[in-house]
Amino acid sequence: MFYYLLKYVLLGPLLRVVFRPRIEGLEHVPPSGPAIVAGNHLSFSDHFLMPAVLKRRITFLAKAEYFTGPGVRGRLTAFFFRSAGQIPVDRSGKEAGQAAIREGLGVLRKGELLGIYPEGTRSHDGRLYKGKVGVAVMALRAGVPVIPCAMIGTFEAQPPGKVVPNIHPVMIRFGRPLEFSRYAGMEDEKAVLRAITDEIMYAILTLSGQEYVDEYAAVVKAEQAAAKGEKERKFPRAPLS
Repeated sequence: MFYYLLKYVLLGPLLRVVFRPRIEGLEHVPPSGPAIVAGNHLSFSDHFLMPAVLKRRITFLAKAEYFTGPGVRGRLTAFFFRSAGQIPVDRSGKEAGQAAIREGLGVLRKGELLGIYPEGTRSHDGRLYKGKVGVAVMALRAGVPVIPCAMIGTFEAQPPGKVVPNIHPVMIRFGRPLEFSRYAGMEDEKAVLRAITDEIMYAILTLSGQEYVDEYAAVVKAEQAAAKGEKERKFPRAPLS
């Protein structure tokens, strides 16, 4: 109930005014039945813009931190995501990944749309990063198509760290469904999972036109943070006189 109140009354109309989204390829999203919508992830606003333009309800696997934040703001954020039907996902290890797959498969078994960001985290610099294979596992186990989706302009509208978005037009492109029945029964083959994931990421890349980086975004973020910390230790700021 709250999901549709947000979409049609509280948040959806506001998002359309602020971002003025243009939509391409909406006909590629099936009107019924289970499917995965796999997109790039450039901004916090991605969580709301895609559902706002889809005719069907979509459930996202959202990072657990959105549900565990401290203080009033944290409680409000958790309430918002739970009320919108989003599922918290712990991203801290291998077992956490298996739990996310189980949750995602539960959504698909109910015949619903599942939204997922194969990169696993927001891009910190607007580039497209290597996808994680969980999306391939779910596509094979559930036997469902994957619809690639590209968010364009959301990084400029609300880059990481910016709370109040800029007024900036965005485009949301949906590609033709990708079908992987030829790999049925091979969900434990690492090479197959990698091939499927790379095909999905290439489809997203074709739609978005981003620069591609063949590394995991979380790894690159961690390396850059470590390099920054090392630099600050070697060259500390001089005290103000």
